[in-house]
Amino acid sequence: MITPQPPRGLYLHVPFCRSLCPYCDFVVVAGAAAFGPRSRIGGYLRAVEREIDLRAAAVDRSFGALGSALRTGDGTRAPLESLYLGGGTPSLLPEEALAALIARVRDRFGLANGAEVTLECNPGVDERGDARAAVQAGVTRFSIGVQSMNVDALRDLGRRHTPDDVSECVAAVRAAGATSVSIDLLADLPNVSLESWAASLSDAIALDPDHMSVYALTLATDGADAGDADDRLATPAGALAWRARAAAAQDEERGAEELELLDRRLPAAGFDWYEISNWAREGHTSRHNRLYWQRAAVEAVGPGAHAFDGVRRRWNSANLDAWEASLHAGELPPGGADEPLSEEGAAAELLVLSLRMSTGVVRDEAMRGGFGEALRWGESNGLLAPHPDDSTRIQLTLRGRLLSNELFSRIV
Repeated sequence: MITPQPPRGLYLHVPFCRSLCPYCDFVVVAGAAAFGPRSRIGGYLRAVEREIDLRAAAVDRSFGALGSALRTGDGTRAPLESLYLGGGTPSLLPEEALAALIARVRDRFGLANGAEVTLECNPGVDERGDARAAVQAGVTRFSIGVQSMNVDALRDLGRRHTPDDVSECVAAVRAAGATSVSIDLLADLPNVSLESWAASLSDAIALDPDHMSVYALTLATDGADAGDADDRLATPAGALAWRARAAAAQDEERGAEELELLDRRLPAAGFDWYEISNWAREGHTSRHNRLYWQRAAVEAVGPGAHAFDGVRRRWNSANLDAWEASLHAGELPPGGADEPLSEEGAAAELLVLSLRMSTGVVRDEAMRGGFGEALRWGESNGLLAPHPDDSTRIQLTLRGRLLSNELFSRIV
């Protein structure tokens, strides 16, 4: 029987950005609300501190205080293994506010010795924040939104930084004493040749990061708004028009060639593939994201943030006004929750998440779990193969990583 578990990590969503990129589907509040005399950061900070307190109190009621015997009867409740401040652009927060939030999470949820504390940041001079102050506040890992090292591609994506800004940002977080530096890149960019993308990748590798996430640019063009999904905001008409043009200029074959290039270039540069879109040097995998792929419990605060207790997924409303108003009134914010999966559904979800990772799954166990037909189909079509280091396990092949959705749809 699947039972709720106390959180092992916490995601804290900071929605503010200097400007809105047209491809972005995250919960973002941009422009005057993010800086200047009409900034809403102050009200947000008061509200998110209140949510941290309320969520911590709820966890205490469900599982007992830190260090006490778990009410589930399985060991004692441990402090968090990870804290991830995502956005938006969390590096826009004032230094003292960032320090106060990390301290509040540590006080209310606990942070284990050596816990991973990640801060997402943009590389622009007016967006990256003070890396030294962030490290002093407890940040151990920076995730830098690079997206491309190509000037024209950055301009087309609506990014405000330049490749030189990226180099300066990486140098700054290194000098500040960051334990780990990760950069994000986008693949299958419209109107970017394979040669140009390869040059951008070379420039990114030359930055000598510890971790690289490379995501294919996915463009939602349906215009779904907050009335259809309360955890999202309406997509501006201008962004939808940009996406339609960009989607027409994407090239599936070129995107596959880019992944093949990654598969050659990154191992040669000292990076190991460990998840469909993620590569890391030894000791630098994202511990927070691993919790999601392991289907572990993760708490979440902030507008639009998603949490999981091991049984049920819960989300906050993306509407900043509604989210703030509830918390200023001393109540948990509005939102929703999925119905719990059946044990069979949870097993299928865990199998998909496990197959996303390079470790794969034990073949015989997965076959006995009722997924034999789907797994044999994956093997016969070259999507799955024996793990090179353990013949009892199977993992996605390069072809499987390209066509993973074809396999996953047969599992779930």
